[in-house]
Amino acid sequence: METTVLVVGAGGCGLTASIFLSTLGIDHLLIEQRPEPARLPKAHYLNHRTMEIFRQHGIAEDFYAVGAPLEKFGKVCWQTTLAGKGPFDGRVLYEMDAFGGGELRESWSVASPVSATNLPQIRSEPLLRGIAEQRAPGRVRYGHELLDWVEESGHIVATVRDAQGDTTTVAAKYLVAADGGRTVVPKLGIRLEGWPSFHHVTTVHFSADLSRWQRDGALLTYFINPKRPELSGSTLVEMGPTWGRFSEEWGLHFTTGPDDPARTQREAVLARIRDTLGIEDLRIRLHKVSNWSVDAVNAQHYRSGRVLLAGDAAHKMPPAAGLGLNTAVQDAHNLAWKIAAVESGWAGMDLLDTYELERRPIGRRHLDWAVGIIANAELVSETAIGLTPQVPTWMRPTFFSNYFADSARGRTARARAGEVFGTHRIDCQALDIELGGVYEKGALVPDGTSAPEPEPMGDIHVPTSRPGHRLPHVWVEQDGTRRSTLDLVSPHGFTVIHGPGGAAWAGAARRAADRIGVPLTVTSPTTETSGAGWAHRLGIGDEGVLLVRPDQYVAWRHTGAPADPEAELARVLDRITFR
Repeated sequence: METTVLVVGAGGCGLTASIFLSTLGIDHLLIEQRPEPARLPKAHYLNHRTMEIFRQHGIAEDFYAVGAPLEKFGKVCWQTTLAGKGPFDGRVLYEMDAFGGGELRESWSVASPVSATNLPQIRSEPLLRGIAEQRAPGRVRYGHELLDWVEESGHIVATVRDAQGDTTTVAAKYLVAADGGRTVVPKLGIRLEGWPSFHHVTTVHFSADLSRWQRDGALLTYFINPKRPELSGSTLVEMGPTWGRFSEEWGLHFTTGPDDPARTQREAVLARIRDTLGIEDLRIRLHKVSNWSVDAVNAQHYRSGRVLLAGDAAHKMPPAAGLGLNTAVQDAHNLAWKIAAVESGWAGMDLLDTYELERRPIGRRHLDWAVGIIANAELVSETAIGLTPQVPTWMRPTFFSNYFADSARGRTARARAGEVFGTHRIDCQALDIELGGVYEKGALVPDGTSAPEPEPMGDIHVPTSRPGHRLPHVWVEQDGTRRSTLDLVSPHGFTVIHGPGGAAWAGAARRAADRIGVPLTVTSPTTETSGAGWAHRLGIGDEGVLLVRPDQYVAWRHTGAPADPEAELARVLDRITFR
């Protein structure tokens, strides 16, 4: 069998890679050794950048149709328990807006034309599978395992075994490893840099009716137990399919030691759930208990010849801010258009080198951020209300009594705790981490300007059209339709957006593209629906121009009108496409 791209692994990364390649008309084969999608209650938050990508490829509405609406997951909450008979049981310690919900909604909607959503892996993977199979019939194959491969004569020759034990030879021009690092990375011998297995977690997936006790709209509930410190740090997550407090399924994450019976013994697991929630007679249907290690590693290389690593094969991150899955989807988005450009003949093979140049620093950025969130969670978990490891168990009720007291002391305790809880915005309000990833080197032409200084807590995003940054979102009107500037970008080639006084760029761009053989769309919105002039908000002024890549990243910017715009654009396109 022959194909252009062999994608190994049908997790979120591999499935989205398949969908993006289908959009771009690239023949491929996706194989997955599992017989069906994963049944894990993890990887649930789909952030704004991922939903922008899904919008570009026509699948965002599929996720909004079944995912949690913002009003059902736009908060996080710290509680003692959900219920119980003790004086401090069922008490809320702190609550904050999250993920663009609540009071964040207005400011976050200025930054992006989409909202985030929540859909756990147990539901997102089957949805992605259905879309991938619809767009590439017969090319998505579960129960197929990569046994081995060699690279020879400009091709990958792979041996694949199906569920019946029969083997097939697959010849492909590229192998995209999206298998979580199980098969391809060990053979390549690529070193993983960072901290492997630095934390251990038990995750319990269960069904129960918590509607009498759960707060509506709190996607994540963190517990700080008044009596038992071993129950603190547990996290309850809605799993749907109904959202809010009527969610039928839940995930509970907690830390266990190697000998803790709650890792393996059914009755101990059920007791841990009931004790953490404070509901001693809760009826529970247990689905799955997973014990897993948290890694924080980044591959030393993302490319080895015609093999390209993406998702967890390239980087493994702590489960914080949704950075694992979202970074993986964005890897696939970056890689798909570059493979398509090379295979369509309008870019040279060296364009594929920019995948590592661009995505590896992002992998490290997100990995470091996620590790910081885990460290901060340890701080917030108990020290927010004054508890430290030195506080004996018998003194814990005193701290909670002081915290809830209707007194000057209680008000001070709550105000101080609020300052500590507020640091959690690095996890649930990290808009700049979602949208502010920047490529300093790669398929772009720098213009000599400096990037905006990032907000240290990641909660303030400053949009910019500086080359290497995502195109800023501005609502505009084009052909009588209200659209985002991101909607103007074609996934099939470059897009030139010129200011209202830059008409000379239009003809020059088309002539340059024809001369070089690069697909290019030229556009200039007519009006902006609100606010200052769109061209000035994009940083180009009336006569300037942006060259935007298929992945909605700015490749080049010019703020005036050069003497020979056609020659300037031709030079830039040649440089970016490595012709």
